[in-house]
Amino acid sequence: MSRPFIHYSCQSIDQDDIDAVVRVLRSDWLTQGPDIEAFEQSITSYCKVPYGVAVANATAGLHLTAMAVGVGAGDLVWTSPMSFVASANCARYLGAEIDFVDIDPESGNMSAMALEAKLEAAKRAGRLPKLVIPVHFAGRACDMSAIGALKEKYGFALIEDAAHALGAHYAPGSPIGGSNISDATVFSFHPVKPITTGEGGMVVTHDKKLADKLRLIRSHGIVRDPALLEHKDMQPWYWEQQELGYNYRMTDFQAALGTSQMKKLDGFISARRKLAERYQQQLQGLSLRLPPASNLSGWHLYVVQIAKNRDAVFKAMRAANIGVNVHYIPIHLHPDFTRLGFKPGQFPNAEGFFSQCLSLPLHQRLSPEDQDYVIETLQKALI
Repeated sequence: MSRPFIHYSCQSIDQDDIDAVVRVLRSDWLTQGPDIEAFEQSITSYCKVPYGVAVANATAGLHLTAMAVGVGAGDLVWTSPMSFVASANCARYLGAEIDFVDIDPESGNMSAMALEAKLEAAKRAGRLPKLVIPVHFAGRACDMSAIGALKEKYGFALIEDAAHALGAHYAPGSPIGGSNISDATVFSFHPVKPITTGEGGMVVTHDKKLADKLRLIRSHGIVRDPALLEHKDMQPWYWEQQELGYNYRMTDFQAALGTSQMKKLDGFISARRKLAERYQQQLQGLSLRLPPASNLSGWHLYVVQIAKNRDAVFKAMRAANIGVNVHYIPIHLHPDFTRLGFKPGQFPNAEGFFSQCLSLPLHQRLSPEDQDYVIETLQKALI
């Protein structure tokens, strides 16, 4: 009998979560109801930030936030090539031009040194970016102090893509999402992330004006509050579209699930950190590079780098029913981006990382026995 498949990540749902969703399903509000605000408050309280705006998914959050900070046709947006394509697509949705900043090969995060060099060259060329989107790869914080200093010097907007990083910290006592260095931070609640709402995302910010703008454009740009209407003294049924927006709302049953999941977030992160520490101990001495040890990372992913025969190791692990994965194909190498003019060799650190990276299973449901099996199988595959 073969072993059950071990996923690289997956959700953890208990009876409390189910009861929370059922409660909403039996209520009068399935969407645009009170559970949305309750979920937003659970995230903002955790992240120590005043404003949160729940949205349909993190891609929607990136799109809306880029729009809200003024990105439009002809503008230039930079992000990391070592990410999911949404980090770049949000700019293209708005007609902006996308470019990338190479990564630090150890952390997988945008290199602040590479960003500084690229900004200096861009200033000389008279073509600075309107927006920079660093990505907290695998749950590990970027060097936001250095990136924030560059923001002040060069005047670009800054959005943190924290799709991997809810529950992680910049420094002890400083949760990701709480920084006022950036304009906003975007989280994801996809099932492989630290908590889940099925699909879903949230933008958090210190900027009330930005939060108000996000709430407007997540729901068609429609206003119903009489105090905010442009046409005053209208009938009670009256509402108006004040600008072009989108239907990027989250449902109340998703929000209820998220609020229930938030009660368990610290436990989930603790479990992931213990599993990561165990990998760090047990994988020492093998012919691979381990990720940097960290008690601040949310450990969304545990990514090792294998210098030789990575693809053969991948196949051996998958044949053993272990759901290893590769995170990520650098965005600029996808066909849709090469048609924009990107070429192999432009971002060598990202391409080198991609050629060697392998994500091992890491999630709060991973048992010690299953982790032992992953380690033993990897040891054999590397021989």
